[in-house]
Amino acid sequence: MGKSGIYVGLDIGTTSIKVIVAEYLKGQLNIIGVGSERSDGLSRGVVIDIDHAVQAIDRAVAQAEEKASLKIKDVQVSLPANLLEIEPCSGMIAIRKNGGTKEIDEQDVMRVTKAALTQQLPPERQIVDIIPDEFTVDGFDGIKDPRGMVGVRLEMKGVVYTGPKTILHNTLRCVERAGLHVTDIVVAPLALSRLALTDGEQDFGSVLIDLGGGQATAAVVHDHKLKYTYVDQEGGQFVTKDISVVLNTSLENAEKVKRNYGYAAGFLAPKDETFNVEVVGQAETAEFTSEYLAEIIEARLTQVFERLKTVLDDISALQLPGGVIITGGQAALPGVKELAEEVFETNVRLFVPTQMGLRHPSFTQVIGLIEYSAHQSEIARVVKKAVFPEIELSSAQLENNDYTSLSATDSEPDKTAVPKKEKVEHKGTFDGVKKFFSTFFD
Repeated sequence: MGKSGIYVGLDIGTTSIKVIVAEYLKGQLNIIGVGSERSDGLSRGVVIDIDHAVQAIDRAVAQAEEKASLKIKDVQVSLPANLLEIEPCSGMIAIRKNGGTKEIDEQDVMRVTKAALTQQLPPERQIVDIIPDEFTVDGFDGIKDPRGMVGVRLEMKGVVYTGPKTILHNTLRCVERAGLHVTDIVVAPLALSRLALTDGEQDFGSVLIDLGGGQATAAVVHDHKLKYTYVDQEGGQFVTKDISVVLNTSLENAEKVKRNYGYAAGFLAPKDETFNVEVVGQAETAEFTSEYLAEIIEARLTQVFERLKTVLDDISALQLPGGVIITGGQAALPGVKELAEEVFETNVRLFVPTQMGLRHPSFTQVIGLIEYSAHQSEIARVVKKAVFPEIELSSAQLENNDYTSLSATDSEPDKTAVPKKEKVEHKGTFDGVKKFFSTFFD
């Protein structure tokens, strides 16, 4: 059961930035605010222009604040799996006091965590997460939380995730420049698996594919652990560009056509359906069939799936009983499941969130981020605190709902907060809703 309180998930994607404010109460997740804005300053999951990215975050946060009627201060942030490396780690410390035994406390857990992180990393890489598997006290293993126990020797085994330093630094810098405080950092596939996979799929093994706007990420989960990730640097943006080039129309028109008439599998497209598109350099629109459009989309997605299949076959991941689960913005295209079954030659399931108003696969990541943070154990937080002491979020802060209503913050601004850039004014409810749905396929 998740800890009661207010949670804010921030998903900084290549093509869209999403913010969700949720309240956990008696094990029930209630969405009370949503913000969605087109990204700016990102490419293939990586921030390349901090100023532009901060402005997009500001706009998305403003939307969520307006709908939730509260001022957002703290956020949970996801990190992309670009160049992610997964390695086991272990460490051991003595916990004697004056020659005898003592109760194991939080400081001991943090010390044994640091002892497990003694490997030398290249200067361009950094630890982005660590998850404990088990603790051992004086030879007694299988312990999940050793705090309060008595012993003289403490050991920890876990999994450490490392990634490019620039991704973590730029992401945290953007959040800081937006006047927000990061309370948790979660590797994206970990958050996705929490929401999209069933307990059996996580236990027996499955492949989770996130079809995003900027890239496609495959993650292998087995025994409730993230075992492997691979990122293909082509996503929905490449499908849109293909449509733009072939139909000789703008990217904006290509995106609308994909959203309104697109099919991922050509045999599913209505053979008699046609649509008109504005063509560059021509005064009159041109007519195309949905079947022709589907051929363009299918060609690009087939290439992405085939590359993923080659990598997954090399590690025998497609033989896992759970098969393939697909989510992400591009998974909303009709026929994605059928095309994936044809390429991967295994059972495929499409995951769509069930939360009211957010029943679209583009929201899987940010909802999963909240679910992951809310269900994270206390001992996992203590272990992570040894790596990121500056992002600690105490249980009391969660339970006390340390957020302020907009009316209160407007009358008494927080002078100690990091200065935020001036936020863009809303242009009315209709424009806001229209803009919100325009980012669904991002």
